Amino acid sequence: MRGRILMVVLFSFAASSVHAQDPVKVDSQHYGLVTQNKQVRVLRVTYGPHEKSVMHWHPNAVAVFLTDGRFKFTMADGSSQERDGKAGDALWTPAEKHLPENLGDQEARLILVELKQPKRAATAVAKKKY
Repeated sequence: MRGRILMVVLFSFAASSVHAQDPVKVDSQHYGLVTQNKQVRVLRVTYGPHEKSVMHWHPNAVAVFLTDGRFKFTMADGSSQERDGKAGDALWTPAEKHLPENLGDQEARLILVELKQPKRAATAVAKKKY
């Protein structure tokens, strides 16, 4: 019984930690929910010139740029990278924890399609014979 209680408490802390990193919750100024279902969550992302976010996490996703944009991403380990996108580009983005900053002088807008389906489930569906 004590083991079950401990597991529930630990799971609650883990769930609240993940929830706290949700960009829609921790940075609603830049991230808005468009729609979601069991497979995806679609976010509208808007950064003004030189605006910076807070550290947050995204699962695997596809970013579709609505405008040109140049971003600096500071990772959880303190390293950073610069990434560019042109209006109309669609880019795969692996799951990561980061803090983005718009390096440009113009507003940057994109749609981020976060994937909810675990990799194991996707692999199982791909192998299924119809």
